[in-house]
Amino acid sequence: MEAQQILSRFCPKPSSLLLPSHKKLHTLPCVGLKNLGIQRLGCSYTEGKKKRVFCVRRTIGEEAAEVKVGATMPARRKKLAVFVSGGGSNFKSIHEASLKGLLHGDVLVLVTNKHDCGGAEYARNNGIPVVLFPKVKDGSDGLSPSELVDTLRSFQVDFILLAGFLKLIPVELIQAYEKSILNIHPSLLPAFGGKGYYGLKVHKAVIASGARYSGPTIHFVDEHYDTGRILAQRAVPVLANDTAEELASRVLKEEHRLYVEVVEALCEERIVWREDGVPLIRSKDNPNEFC
Repeated sequence: MEAQQILSRFCPKPSSLLLPSHKKLHTLPCVGLKNLGIQRLGCSYTEGKKKRVFCVRRTIGEEAAEVKVGATMPARRKKLAVFVSGGGSNFKSIHEASLKGLLHGDVLVLVTNKHDCGGAEYARNNGIPVVLFPKVKDGSDGLSPSELVDTLRSFQVDFILLAGFLKLIPVELIQAYEKSILNIHPSLLPAFGGKGYYGLKVHKAVIASGARYSGPTIHFVDEHYDTGRILAQRAVPVLANDTAEELASRVLKEEHRLYVEVVEALCEERIVWREDGVPLIRSKDNPNEFC
């Protein structure tokens, strides 16, 4: 009876579900909250060849009940590809976090349009394969979009992370990795984004506008520059006497922190999509909270 009352709070038809007291739980990606319009999943257990799904509430003392979700780390480490055009400081931060065990994923390949850039040099020094894209005009070097897709699939890449990659991502790649490509931009999008807004140009425009805050944005990638769904942002104050270089330095520090946090959530399958298409990050400490 108590089980049915618990289920009635989280499941549409609790009478059709079974809540065993002795079966082992297997966590699924998430349990959504109805008022956020997030897709509802739950926990499951296996009995013979049958797999049943249910929701469960646990009580600690007299504290409020909560939904059991995400209690275990995904078994398989995620395989990452990073795209860069320059020094690749965000790439380095992500790779170092992976080596330290802060991410449940590994950088398997670096893609760049500049084979001699700092990011490519770092990758080669750390034994990470470097792929040149796009194909150079009137040359044999570089891959076509279809060849790039095939190459990433050969590495079994799960997610693509753009970290200062200045070329537009081809439609073939976006279709092959739907909702699996992230980009970081050094302003609070949708302000100061789009073609031509990169590097110090962004920070100069922010200061000239009189904006009081700037900061990094991480968003999913679509067919255009900086227009994909926003996943995470972090505000950085713009000081009265800031130069573009000073503002860029403070924003970059936050980029390094934010990108690692987001990739951590990505590898732990804590990204959920609201019914209106807005992506959210489920809290690691409290699965019922989102950021």
